Amino acid sequence: MLDANLKGQLKAYMANITQPIELVASLDQSAKSRELEGLLSEIAELSDKVTVISGNDKRKPSFMIRRVGTDIGVTFAGIPMGHEFTSLVLALLQVGGHPSKAAQELIEQIKELDGDFSFETYFSLSCQNCPDVVQALNLMSVLNPRIKHVAIDGALFKEEVDARQVMAVPTVFLNGEPFASGRMELEQIVAKIDSGAETRAAEKIKAQEPFEVLVVGGGPAGAAAAIYAARKGIRTGVAAERFGGQVLDTMDIENFISVSRTEGPKLAAQLEAHVKDYDVEIMNLQKAAKLIPAKTEGGYHEVVLENGASLKGRTVILSTGARWRQMGVPGEEEYRNKGVAYCPHCDGPLFKGKRVAVIGGGNSGVEAAIDLAGIVAHVTLIEFDSQLRADAVLQRKLASLPNVRIITSALTTKVEGDGNRVTGLSYKDRNHGTEHDVELEGIFVQIGLVPNTEWLKDAIAMSPRGEIEIDARGETSQPGIFAAGDCTTVPYKQIVIAMGAGSTAALSAFDYLIRLPASAETAEAA
Repeated sequence: MLDANLKGQLKAYMANITQPIELVASLDQSAKSRELEGLLSEIAELSDKVTVISGNDKRKPSFMIRRVGTDIGVTFAGIPMGHEFTSLVLALLQVGGHPSKAAQELIEQIKELDGDFSFETYFSLSCQNCPDVVQALNLMSVLNPRIKHVAIDGALFKEEVDARQVMAVPTVFLNGEPFASGRMELEQIVAKIDSGAETRAAEKIKAQEPFEVLVVGGGPAGAAAAIYAARKGIRTGVAAERFGGQVLDTMDIENFISVSRTEGPKLAAQLEAHVKDYDVEIMNLQKAAKLIPAKTEGGYHEVVLENGASLKGRTVILSTGARWRQMGVPGEEEYRNKGVAYCPHCDGPLFKGKRVAVIGGGNSGVEAAIDLAGIVAHVTLIEFDSQLRADAVLQRKLASLPNVRIITSALTTKVEGDGNRVTGLSYKDRNHGTEHDVELEGIFVQIGLVPNTEWLKDAIAMSPRGEIEIDARGETSQPGIFAAGDCTTVPYKQIVIAMGAGSTAALSAFDYLIRLPASAETAEAA
């Protein structure tokens, strides 16, 4: 299964294995089992510290990577190639004794978790968000013997997926009960099961001294702002709900100048690593709840967090980005992750052979319909406007597909379901006023973005769409408060534009600081 180049790379990585490991293979007579058997044999040939033995797990094909003579190990049900190949490599190294690059404080927190935790994660090989969850839980199971983890290829164990009503990936079960769905980082998972984590985080934040530049949001705009501010030698902090922002949910990035192609999670990791090259205080998993502008020129602005703690900054850069817009119709929230999805790359394989709808006729919607048409039985694309808004080349490709139906001038009015999963949707013909029903099993919503600015109401000026109003320097209506990226009135929502805007905002913040009169610099807002 591995070509010569991949074998060479894997062999170099496996030189870091210090503890002998065994690959415990549970196989049957299927073609996939033979495929897995071949992969494990190839891996074992690359290191004298790796052996393959037989097992009898209930899921076949599957295998456990186990440290010899211990119960330390992780299990994959399926063949972890595609996006999960990196998860396989890391599991081999970590079970084999190679240390993790996770923060030491977080590692100690995992080791001290009290309780028995048995995790199961359903993934798809095309999901760019799944590896982060799989790798996080794998590491936890290596660090703490009371934590177990099985990563399951949902496309390969379809009956199990259907029985447990898994309709989105990654989906995680803990001790047999639903735990979480969607992308999660190691810190988020640990915080979710460590009951005292939020309180400790709040206390740590309360002890923070005020910042000269406080960046709220950790996407491309926030990362660029933090780097440009830190390079000026001033005290800089970043408070982010999740570092990387919506980039983490992006599959292919092919318009980032000088990089022909990359993937969102990879770019997000590079952004964070770059910020960490500087003396920047990163406070992750922190959601802002309220902004209190300074009462005097040069005083401290205050950002109140959802956990009750607050941060202060003489200048603040708002870069909270945007999120997928929801339809806002009955049934959408009820059937979220039960047929209503927002990531065709991640969840598409779970709908193989089924009927789905795509809501939205822009580039994202048409691209989603094209991708899904190669997996599902039939795609119905529903567009509110009288015509599709996607690029002509995408429209031509879509029109050439035999299993796609395009409906324009249609307003989706309701998501139908049986209480457990989606069974269809209703839409209104905007030309004739008639109501129609479509029977299907999945709905992929692709109707644009909404800015993450609800928490800023009454604090600064915003457009009717909820975007922060800024000028060419990134200045808002409040002196000392700047904004950048998709949460602002900038006309184009693109990564490269957000980075430029973040840099502009940081330079403007620095310019504001150095021009403050001496009396204002020592003023502090109440």
